Amino acid sequence: MRNNPIKIAVGMSGGVDSSVVAYLLKQKGYEVFGIFMKNWEELDKNGECKSKNDYEDVAKVCEHIGIPYYSVNFCKEYEEDVFSHFLEEIKKGFTPNPDILCNREIKFKALLNKALSLGADFLATGHYASIKDIDGNKALCKGLDNTKDQSYFLYTLQSNLLEKVLFPLGNMEKKEVRKIAKEIDISVHSKRDSTGICFIGKRNFKDFLHNYIPYEKGNFIDLDGNILGKHQGAAFYTIGQRKGLGIGGPGDAYFVSSKDIKNNTVTLVQGSEHPALFASELTATDISFVGNTPLSFPMRCKAKIRYRQVEQPCTIEKIEEDTIFVSFDEPQRAITLRQSIVFYREKVCLGGAMIASIGDSLWISNQIQEVTPN
Repeated sequence: MRNNPIKIAVGMSGGVDSSVVAYLLKQKGYEVFGIFMKNWEELDKNGECKSKNDYEDVAKVCEHIGIPYYSVNFCKEYEEDVFSHFLEEIKKGFTPNPDILCNREIKFKALLNKALSLGADFLATGHYASIKDIDGNKALCKGLDNTKDQSYFLYTLQSNLLEKVLFPLGNMEKKEVRKIAKEIDISVHSKRDSTGICFIGKRNFKDFLHNYIPYEKGNFIDLDGNILGKHQGAAFYTIGQRKGLGIGGPGDAYFVSSKDIKNNTVTLVQGSEHPALFASELTATDISFVGNTPLSFPMRCKAKIRYRQVEQPCTIEKIEEDTIFVSFDEPQRAITLRQSIVFYREKVCLGGAMIASIGDSLWISNQIQEVTPN
């Protein structure tokens, strides 16, 4: 029989969510300590490290609720395992999601290992997701707050990892978390949530990338190959993008429908519902299913191809060891290479994969139908 209290490390960012997690776990009688991760080294306009303020917030919160805290530097790991990969994908014309890679390589690998080495039995984070026991396995499930659910970013976590992870906010709504933070008078109770890619923050995406990728002027073209204008490099644009194109004129707004990195061209169409923006099929690789229970294919479930999307009915057919074919009941807008497709069955996140290729757009399918004899 265990005599010592369960020891839990809380990954703390300096935000309200992880701060409330630390407080709630301590209130339940666990031995709690905080760990602040420094993943990105950059100076602000005053010459100070941007992570300094977040660490100071962590220190204030931990001292306020009475728990010890540590700071760990994972800048080297983040540079090698997340940021370098992000840049390489961008250069190839893809649109990667570094948050998913950060969760897999940093938070639930490097940070988890560090927490265990410090004597923790579990690592807790402020993610809005939940873990449930289903058929003897740990299952990743959506959080109660649909507006904050983060299971999409966590699909690479396997059942064995979930044995050592806690998501205490999974059954709470954000407004309740804020209320608790205010009631216990922690300094970050009104701090704004961080948004966007962590190392870019509120800066212009293209301007940030230009620090690492040189501008290379090319042509915006239409579906017939006519030149519409000039751009600063195909790598700086993403499928479905409207803002920042600098292309105007009569009619509907322009949207990016495809890119050709080799020829440095970006194809634009007019109108958010243009058929060139929609496709019904895709293939995906780098498959990661959460549970250990074998799945049978073809399989019906729901999926989403971006974080804020509502899950869409689809069929998955495994076609070889690490490639799956997915067909949606309804065409999906702006399917993007190297974004994640994540699969769900009710509240359970089954896992996901990286989009590797996209089927014919509705525009191409319509063109084929027009030239095909009856």
